[in-house]
Amino acid sequence: MRLNRLLASVAILAMTVSTATAQTPPAPQPSGDPVEVEIDQGVLRPMQIAVVNFNGQNGADLGGVIRADLRRSGYFEPMDPAGFVETGLTLANAPNFPQWTSIGAQAVLYGAVTPRPDGRNDFGFRLYDPYRQCQLASYQFTATPEQWRRIGHKIADLIYQRMTGESGLFDSRVVFVSESGTQLNRLSRLAISDQDGFNPVYLTQGDEVIMSPRFSLNDPNEITYVALGRDYSRIYLFNLSTGRRESLGEFDGQVLAPRFSNDGSKMAFSIIRGGNTDVYVMDLASRNLRRLTSDPGIDTSPSFSPDNSQIVFTSDRSGSARLYTMRADGTGQRPISRGGGLYTAPNWSPRGDLIAFTKQGGGRFSTGVMATDGSGERILSSSYFEEGPSWAPNGRYIMFARQSPGGDTRLWTVDLSGRVVSQAGYPGRGTDPAWSPLLDEQPANLGGGGPDGCPT
Repeated sequence: MRLNRLLASVAILAMTVSTATAQTPPAPQPSGDPVEVEIDQGVLRPMQIAVVNFNGQNGADLGGVIRADLRRSGYFEPMDPAGFVETGLTLANAPNFPQWTSIGAQAVLYGAVTPRPDGRNDFGFRLYDPYRQCQLASYQFTATPEQWRRIGHKIADLIYQRMTGESGLFDSRVVFVSESGTQLNRLSRLAISDQDGFNPVYLTQGDEVIMSPRFSLNDPNEITYVALGRDYSRIYLFNLSTGRRESLGEFDGQVLAPRFSNDGSKMAFSIIRGGNTDVYVMDLASRNLRRLTSDPGIDTSPSFSPDNSQIVFTSDRSGSARLYTMRADGTGQRPISRGGGLYTAPNWSPRGDLIAFTKQGGGRFSTGVMATDGSGERILSSSYFEEGPSWAPNGRYIMFARQSPGGDTRLWTVDLSGRVVSQAGYPGRGTDPAWSPLLDEQPANLGGGGPDGCPT
């Protein structure tokens, strides 16, 4: 797998972007803030990539967004542009390869922002391997000038895809609970931002307690969340494109932890009723409700497998919180977690191979993953307090909330190796993050093209 080779060798709203179909920029003729990333637990040698500031409108800021995304992934180390020898690169010319190898650049990215008569811009780029002296990728997007930041994320995704063989994650958003105020007068609002924390938008006013926001993986414009009022708890559907909010109805008991099925047709959640907590599933078209568990313990936090055939959930029916799986109709319930400690907040990977969870034990909280049968448990991150893991759309990173002793709760990310841990970009207090799917599908094949294209 290309990603493994790379590790071994180098280690809100909806916007419409018109994407060219594998369009290549004209062939040559015959700001983001610094990102702090903690790398530990072994040696990771990121790829030295030279990201040249793009020519044209917002070109320097565009380059900054791309550098920040790639650095945060842990697999790339963008080089300081002040050390670049060659200047004046244009899409019509290939780089002077010896000038880039002389400073140790293992890849060179450059591009241009070109205005169009209709008021939009063309954003074109080329990615070269200076050692093999061939083009790795070229592509062009067309979008309004205001969308330059999102185009930067899309370009970073294509670089990540080309260099690792894995789908990207940067052209995505995060919905979460934004907190402000004091312990005695805390304000919680439903918030959404780009995955790097930029462009935050607050979707509620703070007159309700917000819990458990989740995206529909079938539609990145559809979310669900729980709102608690003085005398009610409700599950809402909220459409980010239209702003329409819809309640799933009134329930006899308090509702908790809603989550969409991966095709968006159903909603699984828990209801506290008569001192008992059980998992239910609702068909969103008919609003028919079905009870899946009936154990006297607390059964909560259901999460569907990608093919919707199974559900993982937390239950304390054995005396302590453990992870269980069952078929989507409620049959075949069995425990899968095997270690000591308390297991909560399970989340099935979009790749289908792993389940993320929060674990409490030894006076600490941890974020970990295990195989779907409970084997191969690995702890990726531990701290004073952390909870609520949510998968990136490519299934390679996890976002969670972390708090230090006496500090505020912030959003953090960790990669599947556990080596790359970083604070997410949102500067305020946040909990309960949920990562969206990619806002657009990425190209199925991204190649260098042209006579100087690198071999696949």
